[in-house]
Amino acid sequence: MTLYSMTGFARNEGRSGSTQWSWEMRAVNGKGLDVRLRLPPGTEHLEQVFRKACAGSLARGNVQVALTMAHNGGEVAPTVNSQALQRVLSAINEIDENAETARSSAAQILALRGVLDVSEPQLSDEEGAVLDEALTVSFNETLKSLNEHRAVEGRALAEVLLGHIEKIQELTAQAEADPARSAKAIAERMSDQVGKLMGAGSELDEARLHQEVALLATKADIREELDRLAAHSTAARDLIASGSPVGRKLEFLAQEFNRECNTLCSKSNAVSLTAIGLELKVVIDQFREQILNVE
Repeated sequence: MTLYSMTGFARNEGRSGSTQWSWEMRAVNGKGLDVRLRLPPGTEHLEQVFRKACAGSLARGNVQVALTMAHNGGEVAPTVNSQALQRVLSAINEIDENAETARSSAAQILALRGVLDVSEPQLSDEEGAVLDEALTVSFNETLKSLNEHRAVEGRALAEVLLGHIEKIQELTAQAEADPARSAKAIAERMSDQVGKLMGAGSELDEARLHQEVALLATKADIREELDRLAAHSTAARDLIASGSPVGRKLEFLAQEFNRECNTLCSKSNAVSLTAIGLELKVVIDQFREQILNVE
């Protein structure tokens, strides 16, 4: 299975009859799937077709899709917009009555926006259907190229994420093997601390003190956290192997990694374990940052 990145780019060009076009697709990170289409006039009826294709091929990400078209050949028929022309002439006459200005030429008037309309050649129903089909095929090819780009980035992401998981497993193993968490080491530290308290002349109930020490030793045990870190590492590997869409599940696992790491650090009663916990936290943060790119 393939892991996909949410970022990618694709461009595709095509031609049908006298019409040329180009598609551009850009995808970046997003919490859900947000597709924004920019289509030229006359192609709006295809929007739902394109959106459905995106929903069937993409799971997450902000995707911008732009279509530009040009018509070559055919008769272009410029026409004068009579209503707009009359409004412009009325405005010019009013200005001439109140200010000494040179008379406007016909070319200047026609250059004003809205006075002269230039309409593109109209396609027959049959030509329109052929163009719609060609645009749809071209769109699907561009979408496929986008996914291929996202797959290439996804494979690179998978390697990075697996490297982070391997480091987490190594640090978990180091914490488990750390001599400071052995029962003998904990007992020696506690005994030393109790000895210092008793030697200071404090009036302490020795039996009660030993009970409290045993309770503290139990609370300092990180066995549960180590088991959970190992289980989360296995789950993360399985998710990456299963392929997209797994981004949200990996984000949840990153939160769980962080929670276990924080608990491990809070329970630590030795400098060596604290150092391992802090290094774990750095790796988990790097893992979480990379996950934000995963579909």
